[in-house]
Amino acid sequence: MGSNSKAGGAMQTGPGPDGISEHSTELRSYGRRKGHRLTPRKQSLMETRLPELRLDLSAPAPGLSALFPGTPGQVWLEIGFGAGEHLIWQAEHHPATGIIGCEPFINGVASLLGNAERKRLTNIRLHDGDAREVLAWLPEASIDRLFVLFPDPWPKKRHAKRRLIRRSTMAEIVRVLKPGGEFRLGSDSAEYLARTLLAARNFDALEWLATRPSDWRERPEDWPETRYEQKARAAGRVCGYLRFRRAASP
Repeated sequence: MGSNSKAGGAMQTGPGPDGISEHSTELRSYGRRKGHRLTPRKQSLMETRLPELRLDLSAPAPGLSALFPGTPGQVWLEIGFGAGEHLIWQAEHHPATGIIGCEPFINGVASLLGNAERKRLTNIRLHDGDAREVLAWLPEASIDRLFVLFPDPWPKKRHAKRRLIRRSTMAEIVRVLKPGGEFRLGSDSAEYLARTLLAARNFDALEWLATRPSDWRERPEDWPETRYEQKARAAGRVCGYLRFRRAASP
């Protein structure tokens, strides 16, 4: 899955322990916005269904349960849902949970809309732009589970500022997670996994939920495989799965 954060003009402050200058303007961490031409059906969904599900970031965030029909027991957030396989699976298996998905790639959003309509899912809300805008908009301690699955690792040093997971983003993740909430990250880049662990060490409120190697080498049963993960495995790359829990106090 590709990452979905882009530049919001935010400036970082102070030296970064990840070796990245915190005084530079943040750049978007994804590439192109659109791939192949949409089918007429998908284009219609983008024009009719997306406006119904899109978050309104121009107004202060309400109580998040008000975004969904009924009263969801929990609200989850997925950043960079790609074609939406994971989000759709979670929404289908957890109908009493409201799920917010962020993805700037238009074709991925259209695919998710088509699958959500076929499965008649009503517990999904979307943002088709900069995920960091959503993180900044969300109230403190409002998210029960947050997913970042296979973001673009931007492995070249000159692209370091484009990486989604860094200290500034991790601070926002910690802020929006409820006490006891969970942050999950998957990647096929050993360097990205290591950088995520390094970034998480700056926050005492995050506990890495791993006690043995299999805890990060094996995907949990409630974590369905995505299209990008399948491609990574087919290419011979090893995938890792990190889970963190938000403590009751920072």
